Amino acid sequence: MIIDVDCHNYWSSAEVLLPYMDPFFKDYFIRGEQPGPRGAFPHAHRPWLHPEGFKRADINPVSEDDNYAIMKAKHLDHYGIDYAILTGDEALEASTLANPYYAAALVRAYNDYQVEEWLPRDDRLVGSIVIAPQDPQLAAQEIRRLGQNPRMVQVLASHGASRPYGDPFYHPIYEACAEMGLPFAIHLGGQGGINSNPIGAGPTTFFWETHAILPQSAMTHVASMIAQGVFEKWPQLYFVVIECGVAWVPSVLWRLDANYKALRKETPWLKRLPSEYFKDHIRFTTQPLERPDNLQHLWSLLEAMDGKNTLMYASDYPHWDYDDLNSLHIPPEWRQNILGDNAMQVFKRLQALDAAKKAA
Repeated sequence: MIIDVDCHNYWSSAEVLLPYMDPFFKDYFIRGEQPGPRGAFPHAHRPWLHPEGFKRADINPVSEDDNYAIMKAKHLDHYGIDYAILTGDEALEASTLANPYYAAALVRAYNDYQVEEWLPRDDRLVGSIVIAPQDPQLAAQEIRRLGQNPRMVQVLASHGASRPYGDPFYHPIYEACAEMGLPFAIHLGGQGGINSNPIGAGPTTFFWETHAILPQSAMTHVASMIAQGVFEKWPQLYFVVIECGVAWVPSVLWRLDANYKALRKETPWLKRLPSEYFKDHIRFTTQPLERPDNLQHLWSLLEAMDGKNTLMYASDYPHWDYDDLNSLHIPPEWRQNILGDNAMQVFKRLQALDAAKKAA
């Protein structure tokens, strides 16, 4: 079983969303300002520009149909992927907009486009309910609107946010996730507009140095989700962190445990060590998996975070730093856990889909 938990379904133009927008926001999209040429997705841009572009050089769709055809040939079929969780692309950037109603309309249109245009193409594809977290009530409505669809397997937001994700401001989102039985995931992105600067000391200069340290925000979200008692309030909830690296995780957990032991009176609602909440509720993805000169150094860190049980395979298809499945540098005896078994545990709906497929 091979499950890719981060597979990006591109579009050639964001105008594919127009049939799924109500007249008011369709007019806003067509006549309003956009951060680029016609067909660009409305969002506030980050301070950095990629010097090359985000797609692999060999991924060059011409038509909308090409986006799926190339994914099928170069990824799904080539690697024998059993399930690929679609994570969209630009739709996550709706989190950067100051107008929460426009942001909610954009992700709603994307979600409907995904359900109508992508999921019917291939029964290996499953979807994410993308939300605009700047208005948690509207986000919760979107989760409940699509939460009964058995092929929508998670709720997805950008890792860029206006405040740490454990903040009670966001709790309506987790209430809806728990009600629908869906994990809450964040994906690298949303680093502009109303969202906090992801670099703690202020904007860095070059994209390569920025890309290396963007996980700073993920560290904050992990600490916040634990400290604010999210997993005590919703004990079945999984929190999935996508494309934020993993080698930093053990050191942050060690620090959280040490400080909690000394100062636990601040958060009397917590019943266990932060590292224990992590092992039961938080999952990370392999891409981008750090590449030290001595592979044993990485494997020691992965063991320290119980990586055999807390990591899930992600390709990041079709991005420039895509991870080739055949070159995934993890302990060989962990491969089945990381390639499929861990995802099956987190994404419960995949179990039902797989059982139905085998029974057919």
